[in-house]
Amino acid sequence: MKVVFMGLGYIGLPTATVAANKGLQIVGVDINARVVDTINQGKIHIIEPGLQELVRNVVTAGNLRASLVPEEADVFLIVVPTPFKGGNHEPDITYVEAATKAIIPYLKEGNLYIIESTSPVGTTEKMMQLIYTERPELKNMIYIAYCPERVLPGNVLYELEHNDRVIGGVNEISTEKAIQFYSQFVKGNLHKTNSRTAEMCKLTENSSRDVQIAFANELSLICDKAGINVWELIELANKHPRVNILQPGCGVGGHCIAVDPYFITADFPVESQLISKSREINNYKSFWCAEKIKNTILEFELKHKRKPIVAIMGLAFKPNIDDLRESPAKYIAQKVMQAELDGLLIVEPNISEHPVFKLTNYEEAYGKADIVAFLVAHNEFKALPWKEDKVILDFCGIFKK
Repeated sequence: MKVVFMGLGYIGLPTATVAANKGLQIVGVDINARVVDTINQGKIHIIEPGLQELVRNVVTAGNLRASLVPEEADVFLIVVPTPFKGGNHEPDITYVEAATKAIIPYLKEGNLYIIESTSPVGTTEKMMQLIYTERPELKNMIYIAYCPERVLPGNVLYELEHNDRVIGGVNEISTEKAIQFYSQFVKGNLHKTNSRTAEMCKLTENSSRDVQIAFANELSLICDKAGINVWELIELANKHPRVNILQPGCGVGGHCIAVDPYFITADFPVESQLISKSREINNYKSFWCAEKIKNTILEFELKHKRKPIVAIMGLAFKPNIDDLRESPAKYIAQKVMQAELDGLLIVEPNISEHPVFKLTNYEEAYGKADIVAFLVAHNEFKALPWKEDKVILDFCGIFKK
């Protein structure tokens, strides 16, 4: 079986690699020539544990190659981003549309077309109409389905293979064909539904997590005002057999939880009250953290009659990864930088350089700083000792006690 993957990013490349490792012939398509060249050399352009070795193996074996253009195949997967339009939170499916248009000339009877990209409800049906408008002879001659990923960065290879998947076709035979395809490299259970339910399922999963995180973040704001250790409070509350409160942080980031709820609120603004408010709370938490740091800097200046050295610890959207997409920590660092250009040390141990921030070694920054703001709970930070002579702002539970 020959499979074309449209998109070789954080999801496309690992998925293509896992499929290739099971013996499928994979052609990965990307518009970035550097990405294509890198993969064809058996190397990777993203950080994911175990991926480098696996890519090298499948490229060497001839089961995976990258290309700038698609070609004829048995299966076509759309694994491209779905960003927002302009500065608002309206989903933009033009990438999905462009990838679909690119493969339309190569489609033939019996092909399977699958969207994995996070999409507003009804997107799969829209792409079906697009395909049939340009290739009317293919109507009811190809199989069309939606199957969202649900993996955790840092554990993608394992979860791609072992997590359950929700698969929804535009009709029952499309669902069955997609099930047959994924069963070749997925060990988790494959749950059948229709395309609209599968699209909504992806959005629902991440909106649910966003709501739960919003509760924890709101608690952290209340506890800060009340003089209560929120980490201790949550630990005690979770002793209740039916309570499981998540850990607060400096906001919510990443390509899923910080984005997917807007796909619901954009289409269902009246109905999605709790989902919408949760987004507001999690966004506000990032603003609140930035203001807390800036106010702490002012208090230090008034007390010590000098400007402090400030360490911003972490830029990634979650611990122990290099992914900065939608990162609240990056937003906070930018806000503090706008107010304080002198004496600011930016730390992110998982990347070597950044186009905006000059990075400092985490131990060096911690040693020099008067004020330390922990934004991401990287493992390196957890090994640092508590120091009484520093003002420590712990937004992610490094020093929970």
